[in-house]
Amino acid sequence: MSKVISLREIIAALEAASDDCTSYLDPETGEIVVVTEEERALAEDPCWEEAPAWQREMMPKIRAALESDRFLELPDRFDIHEWSIMERFSRTQNIEQIRSELLNAIHGAGAFRAFRRNPTTRLGTKLVPVSGRSSGRDRT
Repeated sequence: MSKVISLREIIAALEAASDDCTSYLDPETGEIVVVTEEERALAEDPCWEEAPAWQREMMPKIRAALESDRFLELPDRFDIHEWSIMERFSRTQNIEQIRSELLNAIHGAGAFRAFRRNPTTRLGTKLVPVSGRSSGRDRT
């Protein structure tokens, strides 16, 4: 039986991504392991067992994430290109009017805001942000 993986936890890990850490998903347990650059360096150090107890505690999990093929590296903020995601979503719409409005909304200044507002207001379509939070302005 496969483990249920929390989309909310994955989204939280993606939103918390920074330049000095990488997140890994264990699909067998659904757990997300966040590894900082400092922890990565320590895990690769042959003397990691000499580190303080609070650092050694997480090392088995961190080493597994770094060395095992089981863990999946989550994309960082540079791997996620929001504009191309909006464009692909827009092109998948079956109703020509909606597709056209969405594709027009993603061009120019304020594209992200226009993408969420324009179709919502003019076409009665509700777009939910990836984070699951609503601005309160969305209408159905």
